[in-house]
Amino acid sequence: MEARLNQGERVIFGDKNGLSRVDDMPRVKDQLAWELCRKWQPLKGDKEAKKLLQGMDAYWDAGVARLVNWYPRTQVLMKKATKVLEISDGFRSLGEKPLKNKLENYRERYRRNKDDEVLQLEALAAVREASRRAVGMAHYQNQVACALAITRHCLAEMATGEGKTLTATMPAVLEGWRGQGVHVMTSNDYLASRDAEDMRAVYAYCGLTVGAVTQEMSPQDRTRAYGCDVTYATHQNVAADYLRDKLQMGEVKGLTGAILDRVRSGRRGSADKLVMRGLAAAVIDEADSILIDESVTPLIISGDSSNGQESDAFLEARQMALRLEESIDYKVNERHQEVELTNQGREHIEHLCEGLKGIWQSARMRGEWVTQALTAAHLFRKGEQYVIDDDKIVIVDESTGRLMADRTWRAGLHQAVEAKEGVTITGAKETLARISFQRFFRMYPRIGGMTGTGWEARHEMWQMYRLPTVKIPTNKPLQREQLPEQVYASSEKRWEAVADEIGRVHQTGRPVLAGTKSVEDSERLSELLSKRGIEHEVLNAIKHGEEAEIVKAAGGMGRVTVATNMAGRGTDIKLTDEVKAIGGLHVVSAERNESGRVDRQLYGRAGRQGDPGTAISFASHEDELLKRYGASRLARMVGLKGRGSRSLDRAQDRAQRRAQGQRRSVLKQDDWLRKNLGFAGLEH
Repeated sequence: MEARLNQGERVIFGDKNGLSRVDDMPRVKDQLAWELCRKWQPLKGDKEAKKLLQGMDAYWDAGVARLVNWYPRTQVLMKKATKVLEISDGFRSLGEKPLKNKLENYRERYRRNKDDEVLQLEALAAVREASRRAVGMAHYQNQVACALAITRHCLAEMATGEGKTLTATMPAVLEGWRGQGVHVMTSNDYLASRDAEDMRAVYAYCGLTVGAVTQEMSPQDRTRAYGCDVTYATHQNVAADYLRDKLQMGEVKGLTGAILDRVRSGRRGSADKLVMRGLAAAVIDEADSILIDESVTPLIISGDSSNGQESDAFLEARQMALRLEESIDYKVNERHQEVELTNQGREHIEHLCEGLKGIWQSARMRGEWVTQALTAAHLFRKGEQYVIDDDKIVIVDESTGRLMADRTWRAGLHQAVEAKEGVTITGAKETLARISFQRFFRMYPRIGGMTGTGWEARHEMWQMYRLPTVKIPTNKPLQREQLPEQVYASSEKRWEAVADEIGRVHQTGRPVLAGTKSVEDSERLSELLSKRGIEHEVLNAIKHGEEAEIVKAAGGMGRVTVATNMAGRGTDIKLTDEVKAIGGLHVVSAERNESGRVDRQLYGRAGRQGDPGTAISFASHEDELLKRYGASRLARMVGLKGRGSRSLDRAQDRAQRRAQGQRRSVLKQDDWLRKNLGFAGLEH
């Protein structure tokens, strides 16, 4: 997937400024055009999205990012949350009709005066009481504080298992009352559908409609879902629908032009085919994953290329790559994930291309194609970056372990991997529209989010999205014990130690959740456990609904679950009293991740809502993290465990700083494309 974006107007439904009411265009006779005037409102375009600062401004902003989170937001929000609880307790004596009348009153007042803090606190108190009556759950103090943080456009770090699904209803109701619609972002389609259905009664009690957008929905169903006051969806679906709407607009410069063209011609126009009503507000769950981890890859909408002779060229490039010799014809840089041809290699390729026509006559083109074939051969591994499913290459999200069947790599890399694996080679794709997720979310007038692991990214959250980060305390004291990290000289010894640890804890009857970095690693650990006769579930890159059910059961007595690190994110692991009595869930991290936030997210699966639990991590001096980001080979050979952990800390820090640099580069590229290739429209 990818996306590119035409300069133009962003649109939302509203009742202030622009064409928001029928009487703004009294001469319009066409009833359908009147409906467009009533439902659609042009606002500032993507050219108005916040600019990425440069030079001294960037240095100054980096300093501000370190100061902005010093403000004691936690204490302030917790005090205000206490006030909300007091007001809400006073509403418990109200009958059904008086409470609903009060909610309707707050809705009308909030739409007109959303900056009134007293009104906001009273409204949230009423929503809390509505939730208690509708679904039998009243928000805890920390959940109210988290909702207040989101409403005030902050990123709230709230621990795993603290009830983010219920928390999201509070800011979503307030945004829904504005009448412009709000998008509640989740990490997958299953959670979008589940959360919308589970919380539907709360929104209905507050006088709002709710819908969910999933991958397989028709355009008509999507339009209905986006037309609701609250819409649950993944960020990929929303961004893709936005880009499709931009493509539907074609050459028409914004909705105003589309409406006027419709009025003049009397024919159905491109505006009738749009599924969205624009970008007004977003409440983002698992915000660090969506805004940080996945933001480096641009969303691209593409179409099939007309060149049908490329399949043979990819196979020829693969055969040429096999005839080249590493270190002589090319060099592989594991640290930077690059393959570079040497001068001798270029001469060798030129010799191999003698007698070939077409692209092979261009030195630049043949160099690029063979380099992609070498990249696929040396840097892309089955079970890590991709799997083969039904004669197709399916990309695996390395941060979540999930399959991404609707995505392909760009610039012929996907076809190079297909040629490597001997599967059917698909046609190369032509980019139709492109946008980075960073730019997409910066286009929302109002965003806020929550996650279990956001503090490490607080500076970047401010610099990229102007989101201050606030830590929200747990509802009950944290009982999880973090055990010392175990570091081994070799990967083989590390894997044996991981299997031994799982077996040791399994004998006590405690449930064990083991997290791995890749699908391949989960299968390797599964083999080791099978040899030891340990029954277990393996969870890697399967359907989200099945994933949630497996993770939900992972807290059962004697259960052992092997999963990619992020599998089941958003699903609670509930423990029985029997399990709690013997120590709770034991989490094992088989290998450090490049992001410390991903490690913390895995550890956070244990010890939810005051439950007991333990977590331990394992590492080796042969791990990919040290190979790519370690200071030297000598550092990887340090035998002392303490020094080994410090080496891993430094390597992880380098990895995180490099990833942040990549994200800034993507945003800079996006800015440059928009500014310098604006004449190219959708193709910039």
